Amino acid sequence: MVEIIPLQEIDEKYLIERVEAGDIFIYPTDTVYGLGCNALNSNSVLDLKAIKKRDSNKPLSVIAPSKKWIYDNFEISKKSYVQTLPGPFTFIFNVKKNSVSREVNPGKNTLGVRIPHHPFTRLIQRAKIPFITTSVNLSGKRPIREIKNIPKSILKKVDFVIDGGFLHNQPSTIIDLTQEMPKIVKR
Repeated sequence: MVEIIPLQEIDEKYLIERVEAGDIFIYPTDTVYGLGCNALNSNSVLDLKAIKKRDSNKPLSVIAPSKKWIYDNFEISKKSYVQTLPGPFTFIFNVKKNSVSREVNPGKNTLGVRIPHHPFTRLIQRAKIPFITTSVNLSGKRPIREIKNIPKSILKKVDFVIDGGFLHNQPSTIIDLTQEMPKIVKR
């Protein structure tokens, strides 16, 4: 049985050690439950894609460790968008230098980045590393708002789950900021 840890009982040091070690786990965000791991660990990223049954060539998004990290690693022409973070948005930026495993966005020079407005995000940001964020569901299925609805096929393959209760929101809005005009990719 997978370990389920209530959000209010998570030990910060323990969490950071497990993120750094490459564990894959489920966690709450300001939108829906996420499936994540250390975005610098190629093996963990590939394992996460296999759990989600996601095409290994399809890119993932990351939770940025800070706004400074975003400015340091991406071409930002519209700073006002970054200033809206944290929030329920994923922004796609052109990469200016490699800052994640090549398995995160294989063959792409763009990357989706977000900073959820949720207490859990602040905990993982203390690890100071980018962290994979993708909704907990099999590709093509509905996102999960409550851990009791997580498919058993996913639960049995993750290292642990952070229970943040029922989440009331929709998945993040994805906005492509790689061109002159911002473009909403998904609401």
